[in-house]
Amino acid sequence: MKVIASSLRKGNVVDMGGRLCVVLSASNFHPGKGTPTTSVEMRRISDGVKLSERWKTTDQVEKATVDERDYDFLYEDGEGFHFMEPTTYDQVVVTEDVMGGNKIYVQEGMRCYLKTFEGIPIAIEVPQKITVEITETEPVVKGQTASSSYKPAMTTNGLRIMVPPHIGAGTRVVINTDDDSYVERAKD
Repeated sequence: MKVIASSLRKGNVVDMGGRLCVVLSASNFHPGKGTPTTSVEMRRISDGVKLSERWKTTDQVEKATVDERDYDFLYEDGEGFHFMEPTTYDQVVVTEDVMGGNKIYVQEGMRCYLKTFEGIPIAIEVPQKITVEITETEPVVKGQTASSSYKPAMTTNGLRIMVPPHIGAGTRVVINTDDDSYVERAKD
């Protein structure tokens, strides 16, 4: 299926002359003068080689047909990350290199979007927003305005994020997995 280059997102799978590649990052560049372009970082699935491509934003790119389904995260062990398909109870093991930077976000029971090609996991998408608990942060400084200043904090999954001054240790917060930014205090 052909799609325009500017519509490519992280986790998409494209067919590059018969070889499947998973998109690691895609960014559009619109200069003041000249042709807008899309720069895409990819990893070839067959051998893990990283590629970099640049297309005009209107160029047609062949998007590969892969099986895309929701899977629930079960646990991690020496083999990799174990996921289960909720309707058929089929289990798949996702390797460390396929997980990439997403491994820090997965939590037990989390529903993830897994892409498989001929039964082999090739890409994973985690939810855009996840809830984590703050383990340590600086104490609140009286008189500090909440609107302009943020302070560093550490989460239970080992992620360093910036939070507003009123957030203390033990507070559950929602973060955006695209850029590790604070969204809001968790409502649970």
